Parts: sequence; C-alpha cells; structure tokens
Amino acid sequence: DVRLVESGGGLAQAGGSLTLSCVVSGITFYDYAVGWFRQAPGKEREGVSCFVNEDATIYYADFVKGRFTISTNNAESTVYLHLNNLKPEDTAVYYCAATWGRTVEENGGGGGWTSLYWDYWGQGTQVTVAS
Repeated sequence: DVRLVESGGGLAQAGGSLTLSCVVSGITFYDYAVGWFRQAPGKEREGVSCFVNEDATIYYADFVKGRFTISTNNAESTVYLHLNNLKPEDTAVYYCAATWGRTVEENGGGGGWTSLYWDYWGQGTQVTVAS
C-alpha cells in the first residue's frame, strides 16, 4: 500500500514557524515528485510547493516564496515543508501528495505542477496561525 503521512501541524503565532513532515512509503521515492498543497475553509485547494526527486527541481507558489522551504531526506523517504514568517492567511489543512516525477519534470513549469493529477494523498495536517 502507498501511504503518505503528514505531521507537524499545530497552532503558531503570526511570524512564527512550523515544520511539516510527509513520510512516504509503498513507492520508489526517487521516481516520484512530492508536493504540498493546502486548503482553507471555504477555499479551493492550492499548491504550495513541490520537489521532484529525480532532478531536484523545486517549485514554490508565489505566495510562499521567501517564507516556506521544501527539503527532503531521501534515506527516510520524507519531505519537509518549513513554514517561516507565518501569517494568519496561512491557516489551512496542509496535504502532501505524490505523483510520477517525470510527469512533473515535463509539465510542472510555469505553475503547471499545481494542475497535474496527483496519484496519492495524505490525510492532511492542520496549521492554524493566530494573529
């Protein structure tokens, strides 16, 4: 079975930091891209960041550039999302997802990665930022 398990969410103050983790199992980690998405109440899900393992390509949504950083630990098949300088509008459920890396390599530029079909999803972790 393919599993993606997120953790690390919680309550933070505006300007604070959190680190989310996504542990991936059941797939060959190197062959896949792992993305972070979020969904706030009443809003559509949006892409936050994406890491393509095969070529180490990284994408960020414009609204998190300079504040969030994605990183990986290949030995542990884990992808991290470091959230810094948090804002109340960052409050959302954060999900990690995985899809074939080559698909993202070929179609992910220009924000295209956010519109791709992502095959596997985690259960999400809540991030709440208090003002």
